[in-house]
Amino acid sequence: MIAANLEIRGADLYFAGRRTADLAARYGTPLYVMDEATVRRNCRRYRDAMRAAFGENALPLYASKACCFKELYRIVGSEGLGADVVSSGEIYTAREAGFDLAKTYFHSNGKTDDDIRFALECGVGHFVADNAEELTALSQIAAEQGKTQAVLLRVTPGIDPHTYEAVNTGRVDSKFGAPIETGAAMALTKLALSLPGIALTGFHCHVGSQLFDSDVLIRSADVMLRFIADVKAVCGYEASELDLGGGYGVRYVESDPVLDLEENIRLVAQRFHAVCADLGIAEPAVRLEPGRSIVADAGLTLYRVQSVKRIEGYKNYVAVDGGMGDNPRYALYRSLYTVVAADRADEPCDFVCDLAGRCCESGDLLRRDAALPAGIGRGDLIAVLTTGAYNYSMSSNYNRLPRPPVVLLREDGSEFIAVKGETFADLIRNDG
Repeated sequence: MIAANLEIRGADLYFAGRRTADLAARYGTPLYVMDEATVRRNCRRYRDAMRAAFGENALPLYASKACCFKELYRIVGSEGLGADVVSSGEIYTAREAGFDLAKTYFHSNGKTDDDIRFALECGVGHFVADNAEELTALSQIAAEQGKTQAVLLRVTPGIDPHTYEAVNTGRVDSKFGAPIETGAAMALTKLALSLPGIALTGFHCHVGSQLFDSDVLIRSADVMLRFIADVKAVCGYEASELDLGGGYGVRYVESDPVLDLEENIRLVAQRFHAVCADLGIAEPAVRLEPGRSIVADAGLTLYRVQSVKRIEGYKNYVAVDGGMGDNPRYALYRSLYTVVAADRADEPCDFVCDLAGRCCESGDLLRRDAALPAGIGRGDLIAVLTTGAYNYSMSSNYNRLPRPPVVLLREDGSEFIAVKGETFADLIRNDG
């Protein structure tokens, strides 16, 4: 199987030691299931590997947009991680969970004045400022509140990671950050150093997602450290923090590589130490922003089959009781997932079909060319694996469908409803 927390026993798929058929019977479908032990293990791997490679000041920041609910903030906070937040809603959720907001870094290329005020009032540790307009507004609002705010500047190193277009964020023409190549990053740095209420602590970059080696992060570190040296020479300012963003990948299907996280972080650190020494700059404290690689393999989604359609000479469809409302990633990105007949897992999978959702939308698919047992039929249980990242967080009420619950499987063997399933009443709660 593609993850250590998955196991087939006879006809049944087990997840984190639990029989998935029992979970579906207890909570219904569609159902998001999350494995606490895997979340904690992934947090510890990043925390320990970064400290070993970069020193005790290194800090992984959980990228909340991958999956955000209160109990998840409590878990990553208890493991010593900080958090990357991208909206006032994420900040509010973290605050209500009791997360240490001094360890949050507030992203977004379009922060409103209300966002800025709210984040300052909540005590967000760092802003990751994207542009001159944001810096100017932050300076003014911080002055109104009598505060000086720690800030990283987001700059684009001009690196193409050769990942999917929608998650490629490090090019010169990205919507994010100020490009180094054009001189805009240096100009933004000078502005930040000139403004009251702004305490510049360093720089941030992010170049893409689903990376299975360290080439891109090594190249990013090279560019960013040289930029830090240039800023020191031009402005007399030396950065104390460098955030290299996120991007390490996870295995969605068997053909995806197995990533040695510790070795990859060691390789980035090796180059980092060497370049700092060559440039004669003090080593900034390093931040990384894992999101997908913290929670993706900690989740799966369970569905019930509703219909099987065989179009002779063309193709087959298996329709389930969920779809793009709870997982829009195939519709958006053509993302591949591993699909398992969770209560017929011992049968040959020789029936090739498109796994379709229930939405009134021809693009509502969860997977093309899924291999399932030939006898699959109404009421059978389907598991879509590795759905802990960007499934619940990107879910919607399209077709006025309630969002499923999130059930957290505790390390002690208990179960916790981390997010209640929505009801029809929830769907009209804000209607006039």
